[in-house]
Amino acid sequence: MLLKQRFLIYKDIAGFFRWYLQAINGEKVAASEAYTSKQSAINSAYRVKQIAGLADVVDSTN
Repeated sequence: MLLKQRFLIYKDIAGFFRWYLQAINGEKVAASEAYTSKQSAINSAYRVKQIAGLADVVDSTN
């Protein structure tokens, strides 16, 4: 089986929809806020997927 990073949409214990980004090794590397609709969670995952490659890494510890 080919392993691949992926966004997983799920329903939390409170009934809200969320996503998390799973790395190839299975580790959760990012997670969303709670959404009342499944489509909102899906849209959010696609948006993060779209813009993540454009984001800068900023060290604010200085």
